[in-house]
Amino acid sequence: MIVSNVSLSGCAGVNGAVCAAEGHQAGGSDRSTLTPTGNLVVSVFLGFIGTFGLVNNLLVLVLFCRYKMLRSPINLLLMNISISDLLVCVLGTPFSFAASTQGRWLIGEAGCVWYGFANSLFGVVSLISLAVLSFERYSTMMTPTEADPSNYCKVCLGITLSWVYSLVWTVPPLFGWSSYGPEGPGTTCSVNWTAKTTNSISYIICLFVFCLIVPFLVIVFCYGKLLCAIRQVSGINASTSRKREQRVLCMVVIMVICYLLCWLPYGVVALLATFGPPDLVTPEASIIPSVLAKSSTVINPIIYVFMNKQFYRCFLALLCCQDPRSGSSMKSSSKVATKAKGVTPTGQRRTDLLYMVASLGRPAATIPQLGPSFDATNDFTKPPSSDTIKPVVVSLAAHCDG
Repeated sequence: MIVSNVSLSGCAGVNGAVCAAEGHQAGGSDRSTLTPTGNLVVSVFLGFIGTFGLVNNLLVLVLFCRYKMLRSPINLLLMNISISDLLVCVLGTPFSFAASTQGRWLIGEAGCVWYGFANSLFGVVSLISLAVLSFERYSTMMTPTEADPSNYCKVCLGITLSWVYSLVWTVPPLFGWSSYGPEGPGTTCSVNWTAKTTNSISYIICLFVFCLIVPFLVIVFCYGKLLCAIRQVSGINASTSRKREQRVLCMVVIMVICYLLCWLPYGVVALLATFGPPDLVTPEASIIPSVLAKSSTVINPIIYVFMNKQFYRCFLALLCCQDPRSGSSMKSSSKVATKAKGVTPTGQRRTDLLYMVASLGRPAATIPQLGPSFDATNDFTKPPSSDTIKPVVVSLAAHCDG
């Protein structure tokens, strides 16, 4: 997330010094501007988000540690997203939940600054990781060379980039470029959106562009290229290609809609608070985009992990205390590569590999004749034998039944 919530009221001085403004302070003594019923509703939603976000992301980490078959480079990016979301659920949501139940901020001025910084940091990491994930899938799909499922260097570089990039944009308010302070009804803290100084406005514009718009454009571009790849090879088998095209389109639409649902209201209301007249957006209205932004910690693991059939099989195996089904994609990749070597014409090989990448799944027989049992979401994480051609395969890590 960009920040933990949208700041629509409150006052924060330079370098994070919190001052009294509009009837409340960030020291824990003044009440929230919401009614008791409003605080109760907010606390219920935050409790739900915190609990399920914690459980979902913790379960993802348990599956990753428990099953070696999941430890592929692309899944490591998913773990980075889950870790950042988990840290939000542990170090952020409980404090805003407690403040909502009591109707006031509880951990003082220093706690307010720390809360704003920590949640901004973890939120930007999550957003940038989603963009890195989409770019990794795009680059793997477009690379003409064979994929090396044991190469973690590029993915580790992307993970490091996500944390460094986030620090670059969340540390400045600690040193005077804007500031962290109370927001909304006074029960959370974030960037001081309402300051009308050039110092603050310049930071907010940069934060909005580089931490919300840029990741969104990267995601749309990369997944758009993925859909174009499917259309380019749709002539191989028109009927099955159309079905898979609709399925992948459904995946991409869900990812983009959920991204916008969580973050667009947040960004729009933040900009209205920054550039609009005072009191344009009330604290009561600010709570809705705030809660939507935090809900990403619950939605991300569902879309990017539990809709991945490989993770889903491991989840069922964990519940049943047994090994995952033997028909996993790891055991089929070598067979697919061998058949591709024998039946695919030389001039068609690149197209057929692209078809595999675009379709994101496991062919049932030869590449041009894919059966109805085609699995659209498996990760090929086990390298095939040295005498076979290794297909370049990408997983969207999500699927829509259709």
